[in-house]
This record gives sequence, structure tokens and C-alpha cells, in this order.
Amino acid sequence: MNIIDLHCDALMKLANAKGKLKFANASYLDTNKQRLIKGKIKVQCFAVFIDQKIKTEYKFQAALEQIDLFFTEVLGNNPEMKQIKDWSDFYKLEEHEIGAMLTLEGVDAIGGDLYKLRLLYQLGVRSVGLTWNYANLAADGALEDRGAGVTAFGKEIIKANNEHRVFTDVSHLCERAFWDVIELADYPIATHSNARALCDHQRNLTDEQARAMFQKGGTIHIVYAPQFLTTNDQAAIKDVIKHIDHFCMLGGVKQIGLGSDFDGIEQKVIGLEDAAKTQNLINELLKYYNEDEVKGFAYQNFLNHLPK
Repeated sequence: MNIIDLHCDALMKLANAKGKLKFANASYLDTNKQRLIKGKIKVQCFAVFIDQKIKTEYKFQAALEQIDLFFTEVLGNNPEMKQIKDWSDFYKLEEHEIGAMLTLEGVDAIGGDLYKLRLLYQLGVRSVGLTWNYANLAADGALEDRGAGVTAFGKEIIKANNEHRVFTDVSHLCERAFWDVIELADYPIATHSNARALCDHQRNLTDEQARAMFQKGGTIHIVYAPQFLTTNDQAAIKDVIKHIDHFCMLGGVKQIGLGSDFDGIEQKVIGLEDAAKTQNLINELLKYYNEDEVKGFAYQNFLNHLPK
């Protein structure tokens, strides 16, 4: 069964390797092309994430370096990989092709300049998370003690996302900022988040937040990071399914997807260690859900909620 995965950090690993990794088959990449093919990943979203340690004046350059690797290494050296730049591109992929879409995990790279955001739209970024865990010029993140909402600049970003039919990602926001996004964003999405009722971590969504996402027409994509799945040291595929079950009980059976966070996580779910193992999850889901429901989790729910 084909999969659309809303989040991986392969670009960060490629950038850190300084040209020493090949996307086609580097074993260091959870989402290399070989593993995407084996796991039947039909579309992989590639996050642009800028490390907090990078100085402010170099962050946009760092973002462009990752995007350059997306075009030269991911797409350029692998003709089977096709960029998803328009929402209609999802339906143009041929059987042997794998779609690749750029996303932005935190807007630190743009500083206070909306024109830089517009450039990223032009390059193909189609989902924008305002921050990553901590505070920046747009919002406070999930781990920021202050817990403030979206700033005036952040509201400008959301407005621009709406105008360009781009998702606004809530996955790393603090609760107050989350509610600001729910109020302002036309296209909210959680690219990699789980249920806080099952695992009490700030990165996870409360039941109230999940219901609000479903009511707004947003999708929530389950992340495979063990620390967001269970309070135990290890997580199994059954733990991933528990979070899917929980969101289904909240009315989200048609608004749940997958967002692995591969290449951004060190600990792995047993049996779901890289993209090649994704069908293990699908096969287990088919024991509990009918085929149409599992197809929804795998790809169709996301396609049904693309920006109009």
C-alpha cells in the first residue's frame, strides 16, 4: 500500500555530511531512495530544519544549502524522484516515480523578512511550521516556558500561507500559539504529532486540540518517535496504533495520516526502524481496520484535505 509521509529530516543529514552521503543508498539515511521504494513511500516530505546553534545571519543561507541538496542530490541524481510543487502534482506521479515535497520546520531562517518566505514558496515549500520547540519572531514553541502565542509577524506568515494555499504546521507550537493558528489558518496541519492523553509530552496534542484540528478540516500525522509514543524506554508498532486508535475515537478516522520524523529521531520503534519497514505498520493496521480506513491513514486522508 502506498504511503505519503509528511515529515523527515534527510536534508539536515545530507547538509551535515557535506556531500559525503548519496541519497540513493546511504545507509545512514532512514529515508534513502532504496528504503523509500521498499517501504512503498509514494511521496516523502523533506523538512528544511535549521539548527538553533547556527548564527542568525547564516540561517537563510543554511536553508538554501539544504534546498540546493534537495534539487541536486535528491532530485538531480535520482530521476525517479519528482518534485511536488503544485497540489495537482500528487495525481501526476507515474507508477515508478516517488514524489518529494519541501516543508519548513520553523521560520527562523527568514528572520523578519516575508520576501524570504515568498522565495521559499517559489522553490516549492508547501507547509510551514512557525517554530521548532522554542521561541522565535513568529511564535513560542512547545518547550518554551513562556508559552506565549503567535506574534504580529507570525500572523503575517499565516496570512501569507493562506494566500498561497500553503499549510500552517502546528506540530511544534505551544498551546496558546496552537489556538492562534486554529483561529487564523485556513489550512492547519500537524505533520508529526501524537496524542497527549496516551503520552504526556508537550509535543503531543491534547484531546481538545485534536478535536479542534478535525473540526477545522486539518489532518494529524502520527510520528514514530518513541518519546512521543510511550513513557517506556522502547516503543513497538502497537504503540503507534494506540495513538491512531485514540484519534479515531475523537472522530478523526478520516483525518489521520503518517509523519515518521525519520532521520530526525535517534530512537526507533521496534519493527519500524526506517522507511523500508513502513509496510510492517500497514500490515498490522489491516488486522484492526478495514482496507479503506488503512488507505486513508496511509495517503488518502491527506489527499482529501489538500488546500483548495
